[in-house]
Amino acid sequence: MEFLTSLLSNYMLICAVIGYFLAQILKIIICIIRDRKLDMKLMFASGGMPSSHASTVAALCISCARLYGVGSPLFAITFVLASVVMYDAAGVRRAAGEHAKILNRLLEGLTSGDPILAEASLKELIGHTPLQVVMGALLGIVIPFVVPMS
Repeated sequence: MEFLTSLLSNYMLICAVIGYFLAQILKIIICIIRDRKLDMKLMFASGGMPSSHASTVAALCISCARLYGVGSPLFAITFVLASVVMYDAAGVRRAAGEHAKILNRLLEGLTSGDPILAEASLKELIGHTPLQVVMGALLGIVIPFVVPMS
């Protein structure tokens, strides 16, 4: 019971989880406005606006700064983690998504009559544009200032 109480009162964890879910909910709302359809699969999908990766790690990093200060070793760890995750989301993962688009187009041309190849496709929406990462980071930065420290 003490474990669960500690877990549920962990300010940094709460901020990070809120950062993730709020970004995912915003993706659904944006889809409703833009495409006029409710797509609940977006709740656990990667890619899109805003970046839940950026929102999660930014909320973690800023909540750590609020608790322990920017001079603490914990802040240094969360800052480096956030930097790597956001760079990866906008760089490596986005490039992988662009490669998937090209490979899927190539597969479409090669699948004439082959039902196994016709069903094969790579996930294209796995990374983020720099704007999506910035918007996710801004969302994550705001969250620790709204969530009360216990």
